[in-house]
Amino acid sequence: MAGRFEVHQDDEKFYKFRLKDGDGKIVAVSPRFRSLSGVVAGIDAMRENAATGLVVDLRKPHHQS
Repeated sequence: MAGRFEVHQDDEKFYKFRLKDGDGKIVAVSPRFRSLSGVVAGIDAMRENAATGLVVDLRKPHHQS
């Protein structure tokens, strides 16, 4: 089953989305958006960046003995 984006509105009328994997586990949570069009743009950006983003390893180098 594919993942899905869920859009929510909080008590202060801000929008957020969650990205869930195929098993229903949350894998990402957005910041708050003031408008529905903003949250839709955020979802579009997430889709684009996830598909084209680089993986960057920021761990400290491991010294081998």
